[in-house]
Formats: sequence, structure tokens, C-alpha cells
Amino acid sequence: RSDRFIFLECHGKVTSEVRFIEAAKPFSEFILIEARRRGVIYHAAHHEEKFLITTNDEVQNFRLVEAPVTDPKAANWKEIRRGTTTLQIEGVDSFKNYWVIHERENGLPQLRVVDLKQNSEHLIEFSEPTYELSGESNAEFETDIYRLAYTSLVTPNTVYDYDLRSREKKVMKTQKIPSGYDPSKYQSEYVFATAEDGTKIPISIVYKKEGFKKDGSHPLYLYGYGSYGMSMPARFSTVRLSLIDRGFVYAIAHIRGGSEMGRAWYEGAKFLTKKLTFTDFVSSAKFLAEEGFTREGSIAISGGSAGGMLVGASLNLAPDLFKAAVADVPFVDVLNTMLDHTLPLTPIEYEEWGNPQNKDYYEYMKSYSPYDNVESRAYPHLLVTSGLNDPRVTYWEPAKWVAKLRELKTDNNLLIQYIHMGAGHGGPSGRYEALKEYAREYTFLLKVFGLPEAAV
Repeated sequence: RSDRFIFLECHGKVTSEVRFIEAAKPFSEFILIEARRRGVIYHAAHHEEKFLITTNDEVQNFRLVEAPVTDPKAANWKEIRRGTTTLQIEGVDSFKNYWVIHERENGLPQLRVVDLKQNSEHLIEFSEPTYELSGESNAEFETDIYRLAYTSLVTPNTVYDYDLRSREKKVMKTQKIPSGYDPSKYQSEYVFATAEDGTKIPISIVYKKEGFKKDGSHPLYLYGYGSYGMSMPARFSTVRLSLIDRGFVYAIAHIRGGSEMGRAWYEGAKFLTKKLTFTDFVSSAKFLAEEGFTREGSIAISGGSAGGMLVGASLNLAPDLFKAAVADVPFVDVLNTMLDHTLPLTPIEYEEWGNPQNKDYYEYMKSYSPYDNVESRAYPHLLVTSGLNDPRVTYWEPAKWVAKLRELKTDNNLLIQYIHMGAGHGGPSGRYEALKEYAREYTFLLKVFGLPEAAV
């Protein structure tokens, strides 16, 4: 952004390193800031005669340090601020007179403005209980205006120009909803379920105000992922309104395995503690029923890829809790896939699940792999999708799972598998093909829940 340096970053799942050169000397040799170390991640930005570096070298939730551009190795890092158990530092945007620090506190993103001339700081404030917030490209270095993107379960995607000096927000663009949309008709909530070990699990919720009662009468759609440290954003969706307008409550469980509550949230639910992801999800569903958002047996769950593994594991843990499930390109044959090192992704996935050549990992994976834990009992209605050309979750994984379910399940509930013959992991391309995917899923749910074709 300052146009003075060019950064070259190399990173993997558990480490990174950064090199730099002066932009005015493009043919010079890149200089290493700090050599990579396993478990240590860092990123760099430039401000005047120092680099601003975010790193987890001393604290899981990262700290912000500065280092002189003349000798930026770790021995010269000087701490500016550090993350806490509830606050994670995710990055920094550097401008001539300001820093904008990207943070996440208690599961919610926030932008902290540091005014270098006034020696003061403040948070950019938003009033909704749950939302998603991020900075845009902001290429100008000498500016008082910061462009950001904001959305929530209720508010359509909105781009603001924020005056860093006056603290005023100006709407530059708001997502248009051609069919019409009134945000005042909808309500979002941010609540916390209690996991089996007492940990508080955040859940983002949205529903239509009209006719809503916390009496357990509403069907509920619960989405989750919980892997790779990916935080699930509470963003707006026009498609989702189709269910909400028919009386569904929509919820996102921010379970362990993601990074919503910091780096420890992710690292505490992988390898030999992965099952916390699944029990968190089940606990979230039970909590929502206990609080009257829905009732047990009236819940649809959904997830894709590793989130499909979450769906499969949850069905094995608590099949009676759910009425229906949608598993998109689900990673359900965990053990066999991780045992096959010839598959392109298996070796690099050892950093997430472990290597089952080790007996401890083998036994642990076997204890939660959805395919290996299908039993002879009743299961909810289930829609499974896969892609014939999927290199990440090969089509035979969900096919094997569906075949085993058909053989062992004792109910007459729907079990539908849809294979995209011309698609991969991300599904078919094109706007209308994607909408057809939603239409298929929602048709399945409307039939299962006996809801009307027309929204109210």
C-alpha cells in the first residue's frame, strides 16, 4: 500500500514466512524476515521505517509487533498489543496516519482504528447482535477514508466509506433485492449453547418476526462446518428467505474446529479431539430446542465437505434429534481416505486429522468416521449430493455411505443421492445451476416438513 516494499509470503497450514524487497529495486535479492518454524504463523505490513507483524509466536490468538525495516528478524520484534483468550488479532491495514486492526472478540469481527497523530483508538461500531465485517482493498496510503463491507443475517451486503477522523459512515452501495425486502420484518439473535464440557458455543439465529413464538412450534435449519479453522460468517442470503418466510428459524452453530472464538477454538478440535466438533453441534441443536426456537425432531441440519462429515457424525450421535439432513459433497469415509496416500489431498490433510498409520489416530478416526459408524437403526430423511469430477471428496465416498445406509437403516424415510455428472467439489457453474441446487434442497425440505409451496 505504501508502494515502498514488495512482500513475498509462503505459508501452509501450520507455518509461514515472509520475504521482501524494495519496490524501487525489483531485481534485488529478497530478504527473509524470519525463517519458518512449525506452529508459528506471521504476516507483515509496512509503515514508515518499520514493519507491522501479526504472529502467534507467543500467544495463540496472535499479537501485533513492530520491527525495523533495516533488521526485522524476530529478535528485534517489539510488541504493540496481544490477543487474549476472548480476542484474536487477525491482521492490520496500515495507512499514513492510521492503522486499522482486524480483530475478532467473543466470536464477532471488529475493526479497531488507531489514530497515530491523535494517539487514540476506537472501534467502528455496528448495532446488530451478529454480523460479518471486513475491509475492502483500500489501496490508497494517504487517506482518511476506509472502505469496508458489512452484512448480517438481516442486512443485505453493504459497502461503507468510513471517515477515520470524523467516525462517520457513508453508504456507497447496498445489495438490491429485486423481489423486494423489508429488513424490519426479521430478527437476529446471538446466543450461547453449553457444550458437554461446559464450553459456551455461539450460535447466530434469524427468523421472521411475524408469527414467531419460542414455543417449539417452528422448524429449524441448523448449519455447521467446524474444520480447518474456518469461521462461518453470519452473512445475508436472499435464497435463505424462502425457508424463513415459510416459518423456518435459521441458525449457524459456530462450533469448535472453526476460528470464531480464536485460534484455540480451532486447535482444540482437531487431531485427537476432533469429536468436540460433533458434540458441540449436537449440543447446539439441543439448546435451540430447549430454548423454544424449535423442538427435537423438527430440526434440519446441513453442511458441505468437512461440514458433510459433521452432518454424518451428528446423525450417528443423535439420529432422533433431527428430522432431515442435507450433506453436500460430504467427507464421510474419513478412515479409508486418510489411509490412501495416493490420493492428492491425503498427505497434506495429515495436519488436520492426523495420520492413521499411527494406531492412536487410526482408532480415533474409526470412532467418528460417518461411514464406519452407520448402525442398524432409524435415520432422518437425508439428501446427499456429490460431483463425479470432485478431486477433494471423491464421488465414491458418499456413494458408499448411501449404500451402507440403505442396507442397514430400519426406517422408510427418504434417502436421496444426487450425483452431478459434470461438476466437481464446488458444484455446477453458472448462476442458474446454483439456484437449481437450492431449489432441489428446499423442495426436499418442504416435502419432509409438509410445508406449503408458497411462502407467506
